[in-house]
Amino acid sequence: MVLHVQYHDNKYDYVSQAILEELINAQRIKRFYRPSEERWIAPDFDPIRGIGGYYRGPERRQARYSA
Repeated sequence: MVLHVQYHDNKYDYVSQAILEELINAQRIKRFYRPSEERWIAPDFDPIRGIGGYYRGPERRQARYSA
């Protein structure tokens, strides 16, 4: 899938998902268009899948034990 991106210099381009991830990691884009939500996403402000941090709190998931 090809996605529409806007760079920090306000120029637009179309890039693949793999390139989009590289651009996000390098902080080279201002925003990109997410067709599933029909809106522009700003990586600095909006949630992005796969980009998370380390959780330091207690484990909240229930442990599964096989019988």
